[in-house]
Amino acid sequence: MLSRWLPFEKPLVEIEEQIEELKRLAARENLDLSDKVRRLEDHKRAVMEQMFAELTPWEKVQMARHPKRPYPLDYIGALCSEWLELHGDRAYGDDGAIVAGFGRFSGRAVAIVGNQKGRDTKERQERNFGQASPEGLRKAERVMELAARYGRPIISLVDTPGAACSPDAEERGISEAIAHSQLIMSQLPVPIIVVITGEGCSGGAIATALGDRVLMLEHSYYSVISPEGCASILYRDPAKAPESAEALNITAEDALRLHIIEEVIPEPLGGAHRDFGLMCKSLGATLERHLGELSQIPGPQLIEQRYARFRRLGDFEEQPSVAHPELNGNGPKEAASQLNGL
Repeated sequence: MLSRWLPFEKPLVEIEEQIEELKRLAARENLDLSDKVRRLEDHKRAVMEQMFAELTPWEKVQMARHPKRPYPLDYIGALCSEWLELHGDRAYGDDGAIVAGFGRFSGRAVAIVGNQKGRDTKERQERNFGQASPEGLRKAERVMELAARYGRPIISLVDTPGAACSPDAEERGISEAIAHSQLIMSQLPVPIIVVITGEGCSGGAIATALGDRVLMLEHSYYSVISPEGCASILYRDPAKAPESAEALNITAEDALRLHIIEEVIPEPLGGAHRDFGLMCKSLGATLERHLGELSQIPGPQLIEQRYARFRRLGDFEEQPSVAHPELNGNGPKEAASQLNGL
């Protein structure tokens, strides 16, 4: 059972197993064990409140990759009254890592694109673990351009460890496909809302994340590189991924503080997978609010604001450096030597 849960969730899973065992015993022996079950439920909630209030950045990365975490098709099925998925890029083929199509959300016709990872080993291989190939991004572009033609807002659900990095994807121009997808999204005169629902990693994430509003679920992350990849480069040791996650500032709270996103959407206690209904209610209300606001803005103004938003990313003021009078007039070598002695 623990294989379906994260290592730090082990104490919580053990309590849940005790609760299930008491319920089975009560049913089998016709006993009233409700008081014991209630005490364990209270204990479980207390453990959860403490556990999830103190998550480290690395533990949040693990939550974003949780094997039971909902994927875009789960949200689409719960939030849309109608859904028509389109396939293929009209040039090379279809890519299961990207789902794209049209649905009806809260009575409003919308286009939705997203990364789909897959649940079991076979589906994950078929969908390449949600890592888009060039044809997948072209499929997303085709749907988004069709949405713009008919004035339909676009919702992009991002959950990927990165773009496809196979030789085939490189040969077909994955880097150009990522850039071209961003170019297309920057020019569409309809509202675009991006939601990072799990992993928002590397070029695979930014390829479909150029929107008017970018939101993140509480236990998702957004980064230029995975913590393991960063640790391999900087520390020459993938085992230092927890330290990399801390240094990269990749949590939803970090992204909000750095003005990379507009809003963090709270998750149910324990994560989106523990109360999917409540998560959908929260996500749906947030999407409806932002769509209502953006639908009042004319298309040309949307494009201008989107461009300005994109240009503001990474715009920081540098703090003035502390002057050391002792170093005035010295060259680099002398300065380094004196700094070592300070």
